[in-house]
Amino acid sequence: MSPKISNFGMAKLFGVDQTQGNTSRIVGTCGYMAPEYAMQGHFSVKSDVYSFGVLVLEIVSGQKNNSFRHGENMEDLLSYAWKCWREGTASNLIDPALTNGSRNEIMRCIHIGLLCVQENIVDRPTMNAIVLMLNSYSVTLPVPSQPSFFGDRVTLDLT
Repeated sequence: MSPKISNFGMAKLFGVDQTQGNTSRIVGTCGYMAPEYAMQGHFSVKSDVYSFGVLVLEIVSGQKNNSFRHGENMEDLLSYAWKCWREGTASNLIDPALTNGSRNEIMRCIHIGLLCVQENIVDRPTMNAIVLMLNSYSVTLPVPSQPSFFGDRVTLDLT
């Protein structure tokens, strides 16, 4: 795999002590934008946490969020990840190509990914906390609640 970093043209500059803001010009890729940004133009450092969580779940599953479909229900990646987590079958989410990885580490990544995509921004960890979670098993992870599925709530007016 070749990592690619892009979309710096969408980057917002924060002031020294600024951690959030609003915009009326919403740009980005559906499925990666935090719901509060996509629907209301509110962005914060926790918006990046949401996007990071989507990327973690994509890496673990080997699937892209914006093109993932599972079964006839047309579930997206976040819905499927949550369903697997809730049913205790999170191992079903793991990309078969990750056979050499530590199962405990992969399951921890799924757990962290789900924490990052929480609907309430207060429930999302900070990036500092994520680094600690990834580097130390002594950090107890909170139990995630159902993530945001803002794609289910978006209605387009095509009239």
